[in-house]
Amino acid sequence: MNESDNKPGQETAGEPTGRFSRQPIRSFVLRQGRMSDAQRRYMDELLPRFAIPYKQAPLDYAATFGRKAPVVLEIGCGMGDTTAKIAATLPDTDFIGIEVHGPGVGNLCKLIDEQGLTNLRVMQHDATEVVRDMLAPDSLAGIHVYFPDPWPKKRHHKRRILQPAFVRQLAERLTPGGYLHCATDWEEYAQFMLETLSAEPLLQNTAADYAPKPDYRPLTKFEARGLRLGHGVWDLVFKRV
Repeated sequence: MNESDNKPGQETAGEPTGRFSRQPIRSFVLRQGRMSDAQRRYMDELLPRFAIPYKQAPLDYAATFGRKAPVVLEIGCGMGDTTAKIAATLPDTDFIGIEVHGPGVGNLCKLIDEQGLTNLRVMQHDATEVVRDMLAPDSLAGIHVYFPDPWPKKRHHKRRILQPAFVRQLAERLTPGGYLHCATDWEEYAQFMLETLSAEPLLQNTAADYAPKPDYRPLTKFEARGLRLGHGVWDLVFKRV
């Protein structure tokens, strides 16, 4: 979810803004613009089938997916293409994708339906509240945070989602040996991530600093174009100790 072109305070016309908290500092703003008719149709028809509603109670993974399997959380799915590809590649793992923007949620629902992905569910809610209220400690096999908003201006750094307190919450929800995999195309944010994750006692870096891109994470079109132009991408893979 890379939203660096957004301006604080912008919200998407037609988005159900009431479902999001009014906490003073959020890591996202809702994009301007309206959903297309097709995206709205996907939301209306498919979201009730594939969504996990937010509630202040621990989520029962086995009841949600109809089986007991490792569960991986992805924060910020964007349009969902990467999320769906990973879920299709790893059918023995269940995935929960969190995205706040309606067009992305609608597209991910379409991909789940078209590909028959029984191991992928979507949540349209603030990830910090989902992690805090719904995910039990020591319950996740992995967490993916791919291309989060870098909030490049220094005065906006406080909006970055991977703050120390939230990293601690993520680490606590991993099983021992579970992993936290982050990726960014902003070098300064990569350095910020490396420092923040390295400072968390519950996490241990699997590399000296940045990790090679794991095979399970596919290249996005945006990323492939950037690499052709010589832009960098930094992956970080930490494990719960």
